[in-house]
Amino acid sequence: MNGVDVAELFDKAVRIARTVTCPEDYDGVWEVLDRAAGVERVAAELAGTQVTSPDATVRATACDLLGLVSERHEQIRASAATILISMADTEVDGDVHWSIARALGATCDPRAVPVLVTLARHDDSDVRHRVACSLPAVIGDAVDGPGVDALIVLSADPDREVRNWATFGLGWQTNADGDFVRQALWERTGDSYSEAREEGIRGLAKRRDHRALPLLAGLLAEASAHVFSFDAAAFLGDPALLPLLRKFDPADRGVEEALRECDPVLRARRDAFAIKLFDALHARLPEAEIALYAERFELGLHLEVDFPGSDGGQPALWSVEGLIERAGDDPDLAVQFVAQDLQAIELG
Repeated sequence: MNGVDVAELFDKAVRIARTVTCPEDYDGVWEVLDRAAGVERVAAELAGTQVTSPDATVRATACDLLGLVSERHEQIRASAATILISMADTEVDGDVHWSIARALGATCDPRAVPVLVTLARHDDSDVRHRVACSLPAVIGDAVDGPGVDALIVLSADPDREVRNWATFGLGWQTNADGDFVRQALWERTGDSYSEAREEGIRGLAKRRDHRALPLLAGLLAEASAHVFSFDAAAFLGDPALLPLLRKFDPADRGVEEALRECDPVLRARRDAFAIKLFDALHARLPEAEIALYAERFELGLHLEVDFPGSDGGQPALWSVEGLIERAGDDPDLAVQFVAQDLQAIELG
C-alpha cells in the first residue's frame, strides 16, 4: 500500500464520517482507518497534514487516524502527541475535541495531561467521558497531580458513564492514593449507578482499604462476579471472603489467586516456599543480589536476581507463584529453573 492508497482510504473514511448519525455508524470509519493505519509513517504524515483542514470532519478523522497509528506503532506516539497538543490550543469543535482526547490517550504521552485536564471541563459529556478513558494512559505512574485531580472531579460528574469510567481509571487503572482519592472512591460506593458503585468498591479494595470488605462481599454474593472483583478480594486478602470465593470455579480467571491470598494456610505455604527458594538461591549464587518483594498495587510475590558488575542490564525477575507452578512445590527444582533461565539470559 502506498501514499495514494492511504489518501484514498482517508477520503473514504471522511465520506463515511459525514453520514454518521449514531456512535454505531462510526464503526465503518474505524474499519477504513484501521486499514490505513497499517502503513504507519505514511498514515501519520497524511494525518498530520489534515489536522489543519478548515473542515471539522476532516480534522476529527485525522485525529482518529493519528490515534489508531499510535495504538499500533509506539515509535509514532511522540510526534503524534506533539501534533495533537498543538492543534488543541485553537480547536473549537466539540467532535474534534472528542477525537483529540481519544488520540492523546493512545499516545500514552504525559505531555497530554494539561490538554486533557482542560477538556475535562468540557460542556459535552461525551468529551468528558473520552477524557476519563484517556487520562489513566497519560498519567502513567503519577500518584498525584492535575491528572489525578481531574479524575477525582470526573468521578463525581453528573453523567453516570463519566463517573463510571473516571472511577475505574482512578481506582483500578492508576496507583494514585491518598485521602482525596479514597474519599472520591468511597463516595462512589453509594452511587445510584451500579457500575460506578462497583468501581468505587474495587478501587478501595485495591488500596487494601478494609471499608470495602462488606461491600465487596456483597458483589461476590451475586450469581456472577466480575474478574476484577476476584482481584479486589485478593488485594484485601481477608479470610472472611473465603466462603463466598469457594462458590466459584477455581479455573475461572482470578479465583485461584483470590483463594490463595485470602486463605492464611495457602498464603503461608507460598511464603514458606519463597523463603526456602531465597535461601537455596543464595547458597548457590552467593555473588548475586537476591530479593523477594511484593508491589503495593500488584498481587503475588516477586523474585529478583542481579549480579553486581555484570553488564548493567535489568535484574532478572520471576513470579514466585509461577515458579511454584513450574516446580510443583519443589524449591530445589525451582532453583534449577532459575539457574537455567539465568544462563539463557546470559547466552542471549
